[in-house]
Amino acid sequence: MTALSIALLIPWAAGVALLAVDGRRAWVPWISVGALAATLITLGAVAAQVLASGPVTMTTGNWPVGVGITLRADALGVTFALLSVAMLTAAVVHEAFDGVAEREFPALVLLLAAGLEGAFLTGDIFNFYVFFELALAASYVLALHGPGPRVLGAGLVFTAVNVVGTFVFLLSVAGVYRVTATLDMARIGERMAVADPNAAILIAVGFFVAFSVKLGLFPFHFWLPTVYTAARPAVAAILSGSVANIGAYGLLRFGAGLLPRELELAAGALIVLGGASILYGGVLAISRRSAGEMLAYSAIGQVGYVLVAIGIGGPVGFAAAIAYAIVNAANKTMLFLTTSQRGVVVGGLFALGALSIAGIPPAAGFVGKLEVFRAVVGDPVVAGVLLLGSLLSLVYAFEVYQVEHWRPAADATAVRVSWRAWVVPVALGGVILALGVWPEPLLALSDAAARVLPGANP
Repeated sequence: MTALSIALLIPWAAGVALLAVDGRRAWVPWISVGALAATLITLGAVAAQVLASGPVTMTTGNWPVGVGITLRADALGVTFALLSVAMLTAAVVHEAFDGVAEREFPALVLLLAAGLEGAFLTGDIFNFYVFFELALAASYVLALHGPGPRVLGAGLVFTAVNVVGTFVFLLSVAGVYRVTATLDMARIGERMAVADPNAAILIAVGFFVAFSVKLGLFPFHFWLPTVYTAARPAVAAILSGSVANIGAYGLLRFGAGLLPRELELAAGALIVLGGASILYGGVLAISRRSAGEMLAYSAIGQVGYVLVAIGIGGPVGFAAAIAYAIVNAANKTMLFLTTSQRGVVVGGLFALGALSIAGIPPAAGFVGKLEVFRAVVGDPVVAGVLLLGSLLSLVYAFEVYQVEHWRPAADATAVRVSWRAWVVPVALGGVILALGVWPEPLLALSDAAARVLPGANP
């Protein structure tokens, strides 16, 4: 059994086993943390092999290719798998310190990790759909966790919207099979290059809509603020720091990877939509006066930078999109985990997160935005939109900082807590600061992941 199959087996087996156990017991979430940590270690071994020797491909169960589940780890997939599992681990550790409120939470996070890993590390488009659905099913239940009818309503909105997005995705998969007569991603990329342009454009639009819904891009964002503000901090961190990654990955893998011709044709539209997301999310975030609401609307704006970079394309654009996605996931996870806390430490972490969102050194957000600005050099209009978005980010982040951390807390739910609730946010803050001071590993990984995609090699 290879490290690649072990990385998928650990969270799947542990998640199924923990479904029979009450996750509110103090020791249960730590079992989940241990399984996620083992998964991270195994993924690290896979990543080292991929970066040293190239993609790793295997078919499970010794089945023939096209019958068994084809796993394929390349630099792009393993980067997003590591990122998502790391953010899930951070959320579970934080919840374990805080006290798990729902019995199935540890098991659901493990099953979510298995689904996300499978989606990132498969070489078959139908298997991507299956793992995709597993991850979404777990996230639907997680979104329902929390007290009060508002959470139930938000969870139902999240489920309904994403079911529609998944249906559109499945239609596009059917279209791909109709046009190419294969579900293998490597063969799809080759055959779509000579497919009928009209059919290819319809398929590309379907994939774009499906992944834009998951990512919360404007104008597919309407579900996002309701869900993020109603969810528990750990669940909001999971949705924004892990589940949203599948949208960015999907746009890169299916757009730049399988449909590069259609991506090039739609580049202008992608840049316009990305710019609209940046400005729309920034303007609405300014009108918010709580950290949770601000972060929800900020998420709409921040993913716009990823879309702009993908629209620019090429080695610089794709690498910038990946780097920004990594930094944004860390930012959102750290900030959402602190939304119900107060104190000097939390205030300092929030200030660091605000600097990172705005793209101000020494936070890692500066590196991410600098890479996106590098991608748009030569286009003053797009650069101006990015600059305006950064200024809006600075305004809304420090408005909320002033309201929630300079003034006495008026919200009874935002309380000062023990040091244990600070452990994970402090660790993530350290990572954000370290990547801002020493960005070379982030840039090298992003560049290696981008070179997997057609058109990313000069």
